[in-house]
Amino acid sequence: MKTYPLIEFLGKVTQQSGAEIGLAAHQLGSGREILIHPDLSFHPASTFKLCVMMEIFHQARRGLFSLDDEMLVKNEFASIADGSPYSLLAEDDSETDLYQHIGRLLPIRELVRRMITVSSNLATNILIERVTPARTTEFMRQLGADGLTVRRGVEDDKAFRLGMNNSATARGFMQILIKLAKGKVVSLKDSDVMIEILSEQKFNQMIPAQLSTDVRVAHKTGWTGTYHHDVGIVYPSKGNAFALAIMTNGFEKEEAHSFVASLARKVYDEWIQRPNK
Repeated sequence: MKTYPLIEFLGKVTQQSGAEIGLAAHQLGSGREILIHPDLSFHPASTFKLCVMMEIFHQARRGLFSLDDEMLVKNEFASIADGSPYSLLAEDDSETDLYQHIGRLLPIRELVRRMITVSSNLATNILIERVTPARTTEFMRQLGADGLTVRRGVEDDKAFRLGMNNSATARGFMQILIKLAKGKVVSLKDSDVMIEILSEQKFNQMIPAQLSTDVRVAHKTGWTGTYHHDVGIVYPSKGNAFALAIMTNGFEKEEAHSFVASLARKVYDEWIQRPNK
């Protein structure tokens, strides 16, 4: 498949903006791929929550707990830098309702839903403390994604200042998304449930934004500072589905959202609108 127009487009954008861009796309039916700086490492922002969800389903399938088990909603966590306690601020979270449940019990299944669909930082830290970053990273390796490393939860400022951060590549996300789409993450049933959760994503300013309404997108967004990403599976009403990971660093928020949306549209047009060219 010719990707020269897309490469030229990205080259111009990179030259004009100075931004870093990583793209990895894989068409499930044909195996065709578009890879542009796929191994460039980024701070993943909230996209790493996809990895956490996969490890939760992995451990649940192994019988370590049930998704219907309840967990205490709390807001005190230990920094990986020195073990000191820290808490999250509701005003810095994309979802604030969970803070009203502190001291109560909620099912793991509900915490997962909040972590993915509304990107709850509080739910993420509660869950990652349960499954651990190390086991999450190990599972990513088992899935063949060397480019995904989970070291900590969210808002651990001491660790952040020491450079103890999560990291990700577009290729790494593409690899786990391919397995998810093929029903090979934990089990076919679990993969289907995870895809359904991703399909309920409330932040749709990037990959889905310029696609027609009959296109289903199961995805996870993430942005912090100058990092803006979206990774997911695109299901056209006609044509082959494809895994797509777009990661950027250097754009302002609105500019990044518009750019990622236009880039997703270009991949869609290349494979779905003009499949034989």
